[in-house]
Formats: sequence, C-alpha cells, structure tokens
Amino acid sequence: MKLEELCPAPGSRKAKKRLGQGLGSGQGKTAGKGHKGQKARKSPDISPNFEGGQMPLARRIPKRGFSNFRFAVKYQVVNLDELDARFEDGAEVDAAKLAALRLISDAAAPLKILGEGEITKKLTVKAKAFSASAKAKLEAAGGKAEVI
Repeated sequence: MKLEELCPAPGSRKAKKRLGQGLGSGQGKTAGKGHKGQKARKSPDISPNFEGGQMPLARRIPKRGFSNFRFAVKYQVVNLDELDARFEDGAEVDAAKLAALRLISDAAAPLKILGEGEITKKLTVKAKAFSASAKAKLEAAGGKAEVI
C-alpha cells in the first residue's frame, strides 16, 4: 500500500447539497423552500406551539387544580451521619454552626434533620423539624432533639 493510494471508503464521504445553483440543478430558484412566506425566509423564528395567530391550545384549555409550589416550606436537610462526623461528643448543634461548617447554605432557612446513617455521640440538636428515625436515633444515643 502506498500513501497516494489511500482514500476514504466508497460512500463514506458525501458532497454537500448545493442549494440555489440554477434551475438545472434541481435545487435552484427557491432552494426547496417553496414560494414566499415566513418559512421561506433565511431564519424563520416560529415557536413550536405557534398556531398562525389562533389562540394556542395551552391557552384555550381551562386551568384546573392547585399547586403548592409557592407556599411549600423549603427545608435545608442534614443527615445524622454528617453530624456524627463533624461534631464532638456533647456538642450543641444549630443552624448557625452547620452553616459555618458549610453543611447548609443559609442559616436563616428552616432546617430538617434526617435519619440517614448512624450516630454514636450525645448531641443536642436544635432544628425546625426532625424525621421520626432521626429523632429516635438521637435519643437512643443519649442526645436531644429540640424543635425550635
């Protein structure tokens, strides 16, 4: 095999379709875009739900139901195994200390303690809410779960 004999496999390289190159090319004149109109222009910016000025389906149908999204309390959550790893035995844990350790991002937002992992230290944890398993595990280890 010689260097000058190297070439791509037949059919692997396809020439680009040359639009608008005269009537004899088969793709001349309107370049496959039909005649006039918004879709014949260079960059038609039409959203998928546009219905030609008719009231769109999403606005014709009545809205039903209720979403709790605006009113739901968004808790910052911390698991017990993270508390066990970061705090000494007998320490008092609150949102300010957790924010200082970067376990939560906002000390002012409500905090919830979840029961993932094991806890071996006696900690006094102050939070807005506790999961049932977290409360049970804290008290079993000799600590306290204080709801504020």
